[in-house]
Amino acid sequence: MDRYEKMFSRLAAAGEGAFVPFVVLGDPDPEASLEIVEALVVGGADALELGIPFSDPIADGPVIQAAAGRAIAAGVTPETCFQIVQQVRERHSEIPIGLLVYSNLIVHGRPEAFFAQAAQAGVDSVLIADIPSIELGPYAEIATAAGIAPILIVPPNASEACLLRVAEMGRGYTYLLSRAGVTGMQTEMQKPTRELVTALEEAGAPPALLGFGISTPEHVREALEAGARGAIVGSAIVQIIRENLQDASERSESLSRFASAMKAATKKK
Repeated sequence: MDRYEKMFSRLAAAGEGAFVPFVVLGDPDPEASLEIVEALVVGGADALELGIPFSDPIADGPVIQAAAGRAIAAGVTPETCFQIVQQVRERHSEIPIGLLVYSNLIVHGRPEAFFAQAAQAGVDSVLIADIPSIELGPYAEIATAAGIAPILIVPPNASEACLLRVAEMGRGYTYLLSRAGVTGMQTEMQKPTRELVTALEEAGAPPALLGFGISTPEHVREALEAGARGAIVGSAIVQIIRENLQDASERSESLSRFASAMKAATKKK
């Protein structure tokens, strides 16, 4: 969990926000997935949010659903994903690595075993996309005991009770939604109110990263202006992967260029 603290401290000292890319592990295949993550790190990623492919990703839009489908078709399993994460950790000892998962992947076995395996692979945090904060308590306890930061989601209409739960259970960072609905690129990002970001800070919640619908450098700047400490970008990145499935060289170059542009938007002019 210290990796997030170190990242936010480093970025604050430099006057920067965090750029956090999201991709589905194993998309389009395990070898390419590792190259994709490497291209994003080279481009300037401050942390990584990595999804374990699932057959029914209800919180995700069609672009990320298709990525999960490609990974599953390639034979990718949670075990494969942990192997990829371990390779990323061996290459990059300091970068925070978060997993985004669906509850079935945890509860079909022993949750304690899942979080222990995540910790062994070098994971720093886990976000369970389909469990609301009011039901997350037991999983947050197991995660924390394993040294994994439980990441909580805050919607735009979060109640005071929700904010207090986030402050009590959350570690690492807080995933602040820019809008309701599923993931996907939007022409207009619905900015959160600064009051919500301030309320999270006053409640003692972990630093807020804004996600959902962020696809341009301007969106990143708007997120920081709204008080978020950084931005999570998913569908726009996965779209680049989809457009370059057959050209590994162009894929890596395009991802690094995109990451560099998004990271540049986190820096004060």
